[in-house]
Amino acid sequence: MNYPDSVEFLYALGNEIKTAKLGLERMAAVLEALGRPQDRCRLVHVAGTNGKGSTSAMIAAGLRAAGLRTGLFTSPHLSQPTERIRIQDVPLSREAFAAAFDSVHAVVEELLRRGAIDFHTTYFETVTAMALETFAREAEIAVLEVGLGGRLDATNVVRPELCVITQIDFDHEAYLGRSLEAIAGEKAGILKRGVPAVFARQRPEALRVLEDRAASLGIPVTRTADWSIEYLELDARGSRFQLTGPRRLRIHCPLAGGHQVENAIAAAAALDALAIPPAAIEAGIAAARWPGRLELVHERPEIVLDGAHNPAGARALAAYIARFYSGRRVHLIFGAMRDKAVEEVGGILFPHAVEVIATAPRQARALAPEAIMHACDHSSMRAVSGIEEALALVAGVPPEDVVFVTGSLFLVAEARDILVGAP
Repeated sequence: MNYPDSVEFLYALGNEIKTAKLGLERMAAVLEALGRPQDRCRLVHVAGTNGKGSTSAMIAAGLRAAGLRTGLFTSPHLSQPTERIRIQDVPLSREAFAAAFDSVHAVVEELLRRGAIDFHTTYFETVTAMALETFAREAEIAVLEVGLGGRLDATNVVRPELCVITQIDFDHEAYLGRSLEAIAGEKAGILKRGVPAVFARQRPEALRVLEDRAASLGIPVTRTADWSIEYLELDARGSRFQLTGPRRLRIHCPLAGGHQVENAIAAAAALDALAIPPAAIEAGIAAARWPGRLELVHERPEIVLDGAHNPAGARALAAYIARFYSGRRVHLIFGAMRDKAVEEVGGILFPHAVEVIATAPRQARALAPEAIMHACDHSSMRAVSGIEEALALVAGVPPEDVVFVTGSLFLVAEARDILVGAP
């Protein structure tokens, strides 16, 4: 198939949420038929609730800085599905993406014909197989971000060199459980006997689950809580600090937000566990990029994009606004998916804004703007149908004001395409 046809077929398979209802049998069968590409490349596996994408990006940047040809698999994408599979931080070309799809799809169809699997792999399973086959050919080492949960995630068919678990919080409770302990249990499912792990700072109830699982497997664990920070300088565009653990590192993290400090520590600890030289760790993290997360895309007025789609992300964004935009007039453009904790997220974010514009991304699962207004309170809130109309409403705000486009990453992606173009 050509690229548009392959993307259309993938979308028809359904979104990633379906993966949580499935086991790993289909993935295992497909990868076996592909010649087990997951065994032909060094891998780092990253799970967590918030921060796993940016942590993965920083780890991959450090590996590249060390001279390793590096793959990166993340989700969701912002503009095009090709962004999910990167070599040396460059998304696959449309032609390479379509070729990878054809390779996996042909194997799936043959397995279906023989009755070896029950139905076609989902969107996320298919793209995961595409990524692993691509990395087997083109990368020395690759970083895999878990899509949802961990235990039953399609990426959990690999035996990596290192597992990393970023901070755990509430998200996708209908699939992962309604307690932190249950969610942590799903994340801990990526841990494997003989594979060392890095744990970011956690709430006590989540940490107990991770520690118990690691102890039962007898694996060595590096904890970011055991590293110390000195000389922290935090501004609206990133952070600088000295990090002391097994090595002393001077970290410059260009990703904005105080929460990125912990993600940078997790990335540094992971790179240290992989025996990456200190200079490469420092250079890699300093070069990392992660579009759509506290990303400044326009000046006067400042327009900042941030996919704060769950309570933890909303708390991080609220802290960022309170710290760096106190006293400024904040306009909030907000949209969400129906499966998100919209009332809680709105309760965290909306008090920081002088006006809220509720809207919806062009997605079947999007929550109607009117439903956001019904679920959340604000003294100045209005609903518009899409991001174009929302951006038009803030086009005339004073240059000293600031606009945040937030909530669903799908909404952030649509805004980014309009304001910047593809990442």
